[in-house]
Amino acid sequence: MKFFSKLLLVVTLAAMSASPLFAWDETGHKISAYIAWERMTPAVRERVIKILREAPEDSHLSALYASYGSQSMDTRKREFFMAASTWADMVRDRDFANRFRKYHKGNWHYDDTFWTLRDGKIIDLPRPDDGGQALARINEYASMIRGNATDEQKAVAIAWLEHLIGDIHQPLHTSARVTEREPKGDQGGNTFLLTPEGTARDNQINLHWFWDSIVGRNAPNSRNEGDTTYIAPIARTMMSEYPYSRMQGRLNLADSAVWAKESLTLAQTDVFSADLVRFQLPSSKYRKNAYRVARQRLAMAGYRMGDLFNQAFSTP
Repeated sequence: MKFFSKLLLVVTLAAMSASPLFAWDETGHKISAYIAWERMTPAVRERVIKILREAPEDSHLSALYASYGSQSMDTRKREFFMAASTWADMVRDRDFANRFRKYHKGNWHYDDTFWTLRDGKIIDLPRPDDGGQALARINEYASMIRGNATDEQKAVAIAWLEHLIGDIHQPLHTSARVTEREPKGDQGGNTFLLTPEGTARDNQINLHWFWDSIVGRNAPNSRNEGDTTYIAPIARTMMSEYPYSRMQGRLNLADSAVWAKESLTLAQTDVFSADLVRFQLPSSKYRKNAYRVARQRLAMAGYRMGDLFNQAFSTP
């Protein structure tokens, strides 16, 4: 049974890894956006939706709003807000060349600290000229939505904030571990393979992808349900497991560097734990703890996102 369980995991991971996934995958980002929406006041929700619908035409952001269908207006608005959290990954599509050139920013999705282990101790290392710009962009756009920018500009800022706040809560989006094998860093776990050495590239599974896609593996959308039916119950369960009242004292809304530091610490302790072995699939104990960490981080990202928008758009 143990053999067949491990075989099933290999097959499942390999099948899912055929699809390109970035940061938290679509499911993860939408969960944090749903939680943020639940935190936002009705007036702030309306203001944010109004701004998002003013996005530049060439961004295709406002096109995510469903202007027809059987859903209630409230559901359409919430799903539009959730979809906007994935826009920063949508613009990676090179088939839309103009949009790609203008809006895709690959090094905005992470903010790495370079580190290594020496004699069992974590040692921070010098950072290269560009180890990612997620924190700088979060700070820039958090300031922009409070200022005198146009609604077009604020729409793009909101979409980036939705996405980057999610990204920075994924532990491997703050970490570049340096080893003898990876003297220039492991690219957030992308070079740390969980499949046997020599596995064909198309069948390889790396540590970064393992964490990005963690929700979909543990709570798969096997019925191909819509966002409200699929995402909402998962998000509400996370909110129940990690209630706002318990997390409120650690939000640190004015200091996104604290958010990144939390993620880095988790990367150094829970991601690269002692039982993680290169070229081997993680144990059931590791997988269980990883999903626990992911649930807590997604909830925290949602609470911070919602409160940030409340602060920016609430009428005094």
